[in-house]
This record gives sequence, structure tokens and C-alpha cells, in this order.
Amino acid sequence: MRISVIYDTKTGNTKKAAEFIVKGIKEVNGMDAKAFNITNVDDEYAKTSQGIIIGSPTYSAYLTARMKTWLEDNLKPLNVAGKLGGAFATANYVHGGGELTMQCILTHEMVKGMMVYSGGGAYGVPVIHLGPVALGEKLDEFEELFVIYGKRFAMQTISVFSEKK
Repeated sequence: MRISVIYDTKTGNTKKAAEFIVKGIKEVNGMDAKAFNITNVDDEYAKTSQGIIIGSPTYSAYLTARMKTWLEDNLKPLNVAGKLGGAFATANYVHGGGELTMQCILTHEMVKGMMVYSGGGAYGVPVIHLGPVALGEKLDEFEELFVIYGKRFAMQTISVFSEKK
């Protein structure tokens, strides 16, 4: 099974966070994942992915203008209806708007017919409600959080899309 991790980035922090998620996904047996900048998405890979996780840096307590435009123009053509969706964000401040950024991404995913994954808060620590958020200056301190999110998302993808016997 495949998962695409699609992100926008201005400083490289969101790219690095996407790579942490891919690392976690690949730790789950039978899963493959690739990360793509919104300027260079492999449409065929994304179309054949069972899950798509989207991330954005947070500016002015919101996602980037490039990401909003990409979501409006490019998400639906990837045939995302029925896929599992997720979100993540990077921010400069603890209360800088990371949650709002993820809510916007998740809303776009739902409007396009995707199922959304919360992050596995029911699994306990680390509690991830909507998705992981990392603070730019301390990005490496959040690696484990993003790897765990990737693992949980991969396990949920298997649960949803594997054939039941």
C-alpha cells in the first residue's frame, strides 16, 4: 500500500517534517511512502495511494497561500474521494495557528470526499488530536512525534483498505 505526503515549505522545515512522517510509514510492514513538494507532485503515485497526508507551514495563523491554492486546484484531480487523509503543520510559535492550518487542510480533504484520520489520540501518549505540529526552531525535537503519526496513519490505512477475510 502507498501513502503520499504532500507539503509546501518556505524554509525547509515542513519538508523535514514530511520526511519524518515518511520514515514512520515505512516502518510498518507492507507500506510505501513518498514525500512531494506541491510544486512537484507525482500525480500517478498520489492517484494510486490509499492515503494522502498534507502539510503546510503556518503563516499568520493559517496555511500558506500556495497551499490553499493547491488544495483548491489540485486535490480533486488526484482522485482522492475514498482515500484516507491526514494533516500536519509547522509553526514558529506554540500558539501560532498550527491547529487552524490543519483544520483547513482536513476540511478540504473532507469536502473532496476523503476520510480523515485524527492522529490516534485514543492510543495515548503522545496524544495527537488533528495531526502533529512542530515548532520550526526545535524541529528535531518533534521527530518522534511525526514518526509515530506516520506509523499510526499507516496502520489505520491497512485497517481500512486491507481485504477482510
